[in-house]
Amino acid sequence: MDLINITVSESLKKAAPEYKGIALLAKVENTKESAGLWERIEQLEEEIRSTYALNEINKRKEILATRQAYKALGKDPNRYRPSAEALCRRVLKDMPLYRISVLVDLINYISIKYGYSIGGFDADQVVGDLELGVGNNGEIFHAIGRGELNIEGLPVFRDQVGPIGTPTSDEERTMLRDETTSLLMIVNGYDGGEKLDSCINETIMLLKQFARLKSFQVIPVL
Repeated sequence: MDLINITVSESLKKAAPEYKGIALLAKVENTKESAGLWERIEQLEEEIRSTYALNEINKRKEILATRQAYKALGKDPNRYRPSAEALCRRVLKDMPLYRISVLVDLINYISIKYGYSIGGFDADQVVGDLELGVGNNGEIFHAIGRGELNIEGLPVFRDQVGPIGTPTSDEERTMLRDETTSLLMIVNGYDGGEKLDSCINETIMLLKQFARLKSFQVIPVL
């Protein structure tokens, strides 16, 4: 499992000076579903419903900071909602969350709990190092379950081939699959990242419990 370096471009730093990120590179086993994990998700859904109203969720600190970064880059966060906000809105609308696989469901759980938009990638499909920059006009991005997405003005992670993830959606090329054994998870803290360490520590615990975590490395986003 080769270490991946992750850096932040000057253009992104200028638009989102408070940004801090952290990544987890892990050897795991993915399965279709875990009853134990879904019990946790259902408990969290109840907590979210008892804590937030639908019209308040976009003011949650971590989500609001992501939205402000979008606005600073000229992107409408109501049209291109950050994934953490979109997940929380589904919960508050009593809409069922998608059941994809243990890795995807686990990342969604962490995203809802902490309010961070999180990228989840098959590390074996990532080519070289990554940089967090800004999407360009006409840049091709096949969003998972959404088709082609206009990423101009969105924060975007790129490997040596092209874009792989934004806070709104990840790209099909590096998406998590049932056969994924190398997970790269990137947590994006546009609020300054006060909860990043707690977020990563809980993820490690859950991966041990539900995804047979074999080894891992925590990677700073610099």
